[in-house]
Amino acid sequence: MSLMERAAKAGGCSQGASSQGEQDLEILKTQVHAMVPVDDIAAMIRENPRRARNELKSACRRAFEDPSWAALSDDRRRGLVDELLNATFGFGPLESLLADSSVTEIMVNGPRDVYFEREGRLHRSDRSFVDEGQVRALIDRVLGPLGRRIDEASPLVNARLPEGHRVHAVIPPLALDGPVLTIRKFAHRVMTLEAMKAAGSMDEIMLACLTWAVRARKSIAVSGGTGSGKTTLLNALSCVLPKDERIITIEDSAELRFLEHAHVVRLEARPRNAEGTGEVTIRDLVINALRMRPDRIVVGECRGPEALDMLQAMNTGHDGSMTTLHANSPADAVARLTTMVRYAVELPVDVIEANVASAFDLVVQTSRALDGSRFISEVAEFSFDEDRRRCVATSLFRRPITRQQGRWVRKPSWIDGLAELGVASGEEVRTWTRMCLLPE
Repeated sequence: MSLMERAAKAGGCSQGASSQGEQDLEILKTQVHAMVPVDDIAAMIRENPRRARNELKSACRRAFEDPSWAALSDDRRRGLVDELLNATFGFGPLESLLADSSVTEIMVNGPRDVYFEREGRLHRSDRSFVDEGQVRALIDRVLGPLGRRIDEASPLVNARLPEGHRVHAVIPPLALDGPVLTIRKFAHRVMTLEAMKAAGSMDEIMLACLTWAVRARKSIAVSGGTGSGKTTLLNALSCVLPKDERIITIEDSAELRFLEHAHVVRLEARPRNAEGTGEVTIRDLVINALRMRPDRIVVGECRGPEALDMLQAMNTGHDGSMTTLHANSPADAVARLTTMVRYAVELPVDVIEANVASAFDLVVQTSRALDGSRFISEVAEFSFDEDRRRCVATSLFRRPITRQQGRWVRKPSWIDGLAELGVASGEEVRTWTRMCLLPE
């Protein structure tokens, strides 16, 4: 099936042509395509999307002049036009899910297997595609304006839409049961630490600790599993960064939104093109960020050899930098960082772990409860055990997944020095310690 043929199928109805409304849409689509051929529509979309929209609207008006449409109300006509435009320019059956602000992720496992995430829980949608060809057509249409290509030679693509949504697509032969599409929706609203406290992700004691850590320029790693709220917490931490600092963010796919700051430089990695050239890695960006006079560097996610450059930056004057890691615990984060550094350079494990212990002042573990809610499950510090020659993760706070509250077991090593830094008064620190039920 050609691209043009797939483009013609891309907007099809959500449940086939079983209902009268769906039949009406199919009839209108056939009449419009008779007036404006699919090839012409595709060419106009590439050259002038606004003109393409106007041409389709005009074709719809001409189609409705046919007596067979006389009994149709004006509201239903407008609805059919909107559906046709969404099918041609939007996401077809997925349009309503994208418009729903409560939906955070959309997963298409097959034509009739569409799922979405809302409030941390997965739900099956009543929306569906006609067949695999319609799914593939949608993928082609989404990727085309981005200059990305997906075919048997390059059967998977990760891209970012202009709205900020992250799109990941896989097609056969890698996807055994047909094209698979995942859309991570971009949150236009940044959740603050206060909002996370209100949602139950943390309490007042945790909020104070994290706020002080950021203002005292402590380097922080946020670790957790997929969908545990790592990026949400990183964005929340950005809201308490001093407004007069120069911040450079580095991401594989841009999700961070530092709306509270005027002096932010956002960098995004670039994959290789269809010819296999033009790749710019996160590591490339971290190396170049060091030449841009940053006060703090924020790496959206460390997942490869860029971990080496991140550690070097944190250990050479860029205190207060932040990143996220995929790890099941702070102890697991040490192993992950060690492995990632060894992707870049062959160093003894003890040397790497010594650098990890020196680089990070705080590790914050995020988790997702069985009901879908996200919360901070552990806070730890790294230290280097000279006798064992290992980096040790010392737990400061723990909250089991089955509990609504956590417990502080010890103070951060740096918290008593906040008064000297002018971040918090001695009395505030003592009050915080008493609230944690810890000895002063």
